[in-house]
Amino acid sequence: QVQVSESGGGLVQAGGSLRLSCTASGFSFGEQAMGWFRQAPGKEREGVSCIGWTGSNLYYANSVKGRFTISRDNAKNTVYLQMNSLKPEDTAMYYCATAYFSSTFCRSPSNSWGQGTQVTVSS
Repeated sequence: QVQVSESGGGLVQAGGSLRLSCTASGFSFGEQAMGWFRQAPGKEREGVSCIGWTGSNLYYANSVKGRFTISRDNAKNTVYLQMNSLKPEDTAMYYCATAYFSSTFCRSPSNSWGQGTQVTVSS
């Protein structure tokens, strides 16, 4: 059974930084692309960033390019999202999940999501 656990969210002022972590189990983590997704109140969930199983292939939504960095540690079954220069519009619940992606999109086939971690950026 696929399980993920996200952590690292919090309340931060605009311009600040946070590092999200996601630990996964129940599948071959080192052979699976992973992604970070977010959902703000009243909005659809969107793919923020995806990373291939080797860590070489990456995707970033235009809204976070140059500010967010995704990485993974396959030995720890963990994927990270370093978020710098945070903006109020980054406020959302952030989730990690298995993913598939190209240069133009980042999506998840998952029907089951973790509890997420809340990121709130004050202006």
